[in-house]
Amino acid sequence: MKFLVAAIQMLASPDKEANLKEAEDRVREAAARGAKVVALPEVFNWRGEQGEERLQSEPIAGPTATLMGRLARELDLYLLAGSFLEEIPESGKVYNTSLLFDPRGNLLARYRKIHLFDVDLQGGVSTMESETRRPGEEVVVARTDLCPMGLTICYDLRFPELYRALMAKGAQLIFVPSAFTALTGEAHWESLLRARAIENQVYVVAPDQMGKNPKSFGTYGNSMIVDPWGRVLARAPDVSSVIVAEIDLGYLAKVRRELPALSHRRVS
Repeated sequence: MKFLVAAIQMLASPDKEANLKEAEDRVREAAARGAKVVALPEVFNWRGEQGEERLQSEPIAGPTATLMGRLARELDLYLLAGSFLEEIPESGKVYNTSLLFDPRGNLLARYRKIHLFDVDLQGGVSTMESETRRPGEEVVVARTDLCPMGLTICYDLRFPELYRALMAKGAQLIFVPSAFTALTGEAHWESLLRARAIENQVYVVAPDQMGKNPKSFGTYGNSMIVDPWGRVLARAPDVSSVIVAEIDLGYLAKVRRELPALSHRRVS
């Protein structure tokens, strides 16, 4: 089976209405280019000051998810709402949550980011996501009519055991919606994406935020789609954009058959 997948690169701001308008426009562009799977970046609907995250959070059935479900149904595609801040009732914290909708507009899968970005990089980024966010616990693979799809978010990329668990649960395509910092992105983004694809023999779809948000840290961009051999099939330029590449499950099977490293594992 072959199909087209699209990754959307954008720079979200504290203006939620403007972000959602851009996201919708880009999803429609991806659909017009033939994509049957479309992925938005992490916190695509709002990105601002950390202290305002609770106020900007929404329930699963809120306006952002409603719009995404409607778009998936109208455009007849699988749509990954990269991530948004999910409200936790009676809590001062939020989840960073990714939603996958099917072509009928139904919510197919929900993934809450497991690994929180608590770092203090000299001369770079200092942030403590755990101050305002709660980690998820569930490893999520969605069964679709195209292929099993694994869900991760941004900082998860540094934890290969999560990706191995997704592969073991059947994932053939793994999403990595991100707002990867410019500093760490330049050093590690491509290397980590290609490594996760190579070691698990999967397609990796990584829509990233790009540019400088005045209320947050600068992000790296370079959204990518990587094949199971580790080849970068598509890379976004340094602007808001849509990249598209073909997913070929026959090729994935060929890679796994000819280089059967997954079946040679001695440690689980």
